[in-house]
Amino acid sequence: MKLNISRIFIATALATTAIAVSAQDTRSGYFLDDYTYRYQMNPAFANSKNFVAIPAIGNMNVAMHGSLHMSDILYNVDGRTTTFLNPKISAAEVMGNLNDNNRLGADIKLTILAGGFKAFGGYNTITVSARTAFEAQLPKSLFSLLKEGVTNKTYDISDVSAYANAYAELALGHSRQINKQWRVGATLKVLLGGGYLDAKLNNAQLALGENDWTIKSNGEISANIKGLRYKTDINDRTGHEYVSGAEIDGAGLNGFGMAIDLGATYKPLRDWTFSAAVIDLGFINWSNNMLASTNGTKTFNTDRYTFNVDDDASNSFKNEWDNIKDDLSALYELDDMGDTGSKTRMLGATLNLGAEYTLPVYRKLTFGLLNTTRIQGKYTWTDFRLSANVAPAKCFDAGVNMSAGTFGIGFGWLLNLHVPGYNFFVGMDRTLGKVSKQFVPLNSNASVNLGMNILF
Repeated sequence: MKLNISRIFIATALATTAIAVSAQDTRSGYFLDDYTYRYQMNPAFANSKNFVAIPAIGNMNVAMHGSLHMSDILYNVDGRTTTFLNPKISAAEVMGNLNDNNRLGADIKLTILAGGFKAFGGYNTITVSARTAFEAQLPKSLFSLLKEGVTNKTYDISDVSAYANAYAELALGHSRQINKQWRVGATLKVLLGGGYLDAKLNNAQLALGENDWTIKSNGEISANIKGLRYKTDINDRTGHEYVSGAEIDGAGLNGFGMAIDLGATYKPLRDWTFSAAVIDLGFINWSNNMLASTNGTKTFNTDRYTFNVDDDASNSFKNEWDNIKDDLSALYELDDMGDTGSKTRMLGATLNLGAEYTLPVYRKLTFGLLNTTRIQGKYTWTDFRLSANVAPAKCFDAGVNMSAGTFGIGFGWLLNLHVPGYNFFVGMDRTLGKVSKQFVPLNSNASVNLGMNILF
């Protein structure tokens, strides 16, 4: 089986819409003083009590985000669920539901162990986490090509790209009060790399005319995974050796890095508090960069093929496609470029900016405005969140919020119970909407967050 780059991207991205992943932070808890894990969004924040996470369930967050939704892929036709490729669904309807650039992504963080305690003149945190990040971008033109098939049009699908990484994180944090107005904090992180994958089509243009075809492609896959090697095969028609797959012989750490979180809060007036933080400012140096590439731009031009709508004709679409597919496949055949050495990659940094106002007539009620921006090149996104937060009793607080940003508008909430010795919270940054029969959200912006911790 030949390694077709575009199909890899499509399969990876569409599969992501059908699964739930663990997300990093719950922004609905940013302004709740007793939300245990808000220090992960701003290291200047401190809890009022010491805590120890119940292993693996201290902070569980299931979520996904993006502008490409399951409802853009799956349709209901005659009472049955089908894909957008069904001929009963018009191309105009499908294209009308898509953006010029369709994105999917997740910043995954599983808290394995965590604890916080008062000492050394401030509040201290220790966190051990497993982290994974995934992002993919698919242009509308790719779906147009898949839906419309071979037509007399020019398609530019150069913006197809995806990446994923996985690493372990040991984080040590400390925050302290400087004076009545200022509190600052920092977290030092040691990062142990598990693997990194980056795939992209640098150039992919298809000019499908009545008399001839011209197709260009330039793509590559870069993988930093311990023990990975590419498998190759020979194209019987061209005699070209190409990457047909990959296998991993063993596993282990394949990178090392460092990162820091920096944060501060400023309270100029009794009723106002401003906060700012930058999270994951750092890098990982990855070993064994295994590169598979088209080795430059490949061009295919032909006027040999003509298509007849008559299925019985010798040049019917089926017969001609069987003849041409081997020639076209050469465009996507990647050369094994071997191990190109180590490569340093920056993490995607996150910037949190917040403003909180306490209602003077009822000081248990506050209003907050939070802007979160993930800074990572073409995968950058931003989210604005306006919230109302209330703490009617010492053992309970809650918040509701509306959000708007790169991935649309949403509604979030969080309930937080903290009785003596025990903490339980549950909430959603993006409230679930319609779901499929398999309980998969039809909107790719959805989350469910809960956790249990011991307080002392």
